[in-house]
Amino acid sequence: MLPKVRNHALSIFFGVIFVGALFGQSLAGLAVFNEQQVSHGASAVSYLDFISSSDFVVDVAENWQSEYLQFFLFILATIWLVQKGSPESKKPDDEGVDSDEEQLVGRFAQYGSPHWAKVGGWRQVVYSNSLLIVMGAIFLLSWWAQSVAGVVVYNDEQLQHGEPELTWFSYVASADFWNRTLQNWQSEFLAVGSMVAFSIYLRQRGSSESKPVGTPHHETATEGE
Repeated sequence: MLPKVRNHALSIFFGVIFVGALFGQSLAGLAVFNEQQVSHGASAVSYLDFISSSDFVVDVAENWQSEYLQFFLFILATIWLVQKGSPESKKPDDEGVDSDEEQLVGRFAQYGSPHWAKVGGWRQVVYSNSLLIVMGAIFLLSWWAQSVAGVVVYNDEQLQHGEPELTWFSYVASADFWNRTLQNWQSEFLAVGSMVAFSIYLRQRGSSESKPVGTPHHETATEGE
């Protein structure tokens, strides 16, 4: 394996399987959509028409927004909350944003530290919270895309049944919207909570997401000790 590929293999791996899964979803979704079109006496649509449709966008966006909400909340929670024994947590009594020395910012920055970590003012504040900001922004954009595409799909179904359309505000307050949304949220919260709890007692040798196999259950965030 080439050094550059090896150094970025984790990102490349997930990028490739993401594209593959998204493409597979689009093909399966097109098949299901066209089956429904034919059963309702309508014409089948092309692949390009389907992947640019609200039906496809709403399914993709509702998954994306739940995933990025999960990351946003987990990053935020791990600043202030701990779980004794989990490698996903800081040690008890280490809660908080840490000192400048611990975070290597300002006068404590190292030679290779990012430029915005070395400077003070708003740039350091923004960079210090940049991961949370980006995760939150992607969540909000995905949530907005889900709601916009969702109201189009919902209103199409309403028209087919001779029912009145909803405005965007009415739709985001509707049971249909929150049923779709909360289905995804609860599964993400369960997955994160399970990972935190299982990693206290279970191990995976060689994984950075696990404590070393022989580490006592009660030890927390043992990497680097």
